[in-house]
Amino acid sequence: MQSNSVQRLRLTFSKTGPTRYIGHLDLARTLERSLNRARIPVAYTQGFNPRPRMQFATALPLGYTSDCELADVWLTETVEPEEAQRQMMARIAPGLTIHQVDAVSLQEPALQMQTAVSTYTATLLDETDTAVLQQRIADLLAADSFIRVRVRKKKSREYDLRPHIYDLALTETDDGVVIQMELALEQNKNGRPDEVLLALEIDPLATRIHRTAILLHA
Repeated sequence: MQSNSVQRLRLTFSKTGPTRYIGHLDLARTLERSLNRARIPVAYTQGFNPRPRMQFATALPLGYTSDCELADVWLTETVEPEEAQRQMMARIAPGLTIHQVDAVSLQEPALQMQTAVSTYTATLLDETDTAVLQQRIADLLAADSFIRVRVRKKKSREYDLRPHIYDLALTETDDGVVIQMELALEQNKNGRPDEVLLALEIDPLATRIHRTAILLHA
């Protein structure tokens, strides 16, 4: 970051309710407007199209909810983290909640370079045979590899899903049957809940997916 940045704040926030249908770019714009309304002295890039100096740990897919999203914001003046949280919460869009604001070193690597693990819950909306599902989970965890096809920009490639999965567990709650997932979140190893569900023969659209944690490298 450039020299006009004197402080770096890390926001931990939730994305729930109607904001689950806000895409990543719109989410960035929404946070930018909230920061401006709160009069937080955000640093901007130089050039013809200045943008706020803000980084997200990772994008949250459309339709997912979360209570653990992370974003770093660079400031041109020092602000107490608690005051920044208070000011933003007074002007934040409905469905977004700033849970915590922390000051972090300007020299830290980019957030995207620090992520290690993400955890999710997938609540099944349809009835299911839990014994059959538990066996599918056990088989997937026991497999040495599980080859899938990922399509991107009209190009398909095979990859091994199994190394992207650290753990899976099945629980039954008042809301229904829930699959808990612990997945890789690294530059070249990114586990996706929808692909895990498909591997378990579950339609991702028949679930509610919620991110519960983003863990960073120590």
